Amino acid sequence: MLARIIVSLVAGLQIGVGLVVSRMIDPAKVLGFLDLAGRWDPSLALVMAGAVSVAAIGFRIAATRATPVLAEEFRGPTRIVVDRRLVGGAVLFGVGWGLVGYCPGPALASLSLGRTETGIFVAAMLAGMAAYRLFEALTSVNRQEAPTSV
Repeated sequence: MLARIIVSLVAGLQIGVGLVVSRMIDPAKVLGFLDLAGRWDPSLALVMAGAVSVAAIGFRIAATRATPVLAEEFRGPTRIVVDRRLVGGAVLFGVGWGLVGYCPGPALASLSLGRTETGIFVAAMLAGMAAYRLFEALTSVNRQEAPTSV
C-alpha cells in the first residue's frame, strides 16, 4: 500500500512539473495552440507528441504483463460505444477548453499561482461536476421508477 502511495505521489509530481515546464498552465499558451486560424503556436503539439509516445511505450509494456506491478488487475474502459453522452461531453470539454484555455489538470496545477481567474474556473468546474452528479442521480431514479411497457 505504501509503495502505491509513493508511486502515485511521484507520478503526480512528475505530471505537475511537466504541465509547468510545458506551460500548459498558461491559458494564453493553450489558446495560442488552439488558434489555428490566427497566430498558431505549435509548441504544445510537440508536448502532446512526447506524451503520446511515452504512453504508447507504457501500453506496449503493459500488454506483455498478466497483472500490473502495484495493483490486482488492469482496469480499462468498460464502455466502447460512442454515444450522445460521450460526444456531448467531448464537445462541452472542447468548448470550455477553447474559451478559457484550461482543462482540469492544468487548472488544478495553476491554482498554485494564486490567480483569481483560475480559482473561479476551478470553482465553476467543481460546481459543474456536482451538478452533473445530481442530474445523473435524479434521472437514474426517474428511469427506475418509470413503468415499463410489455
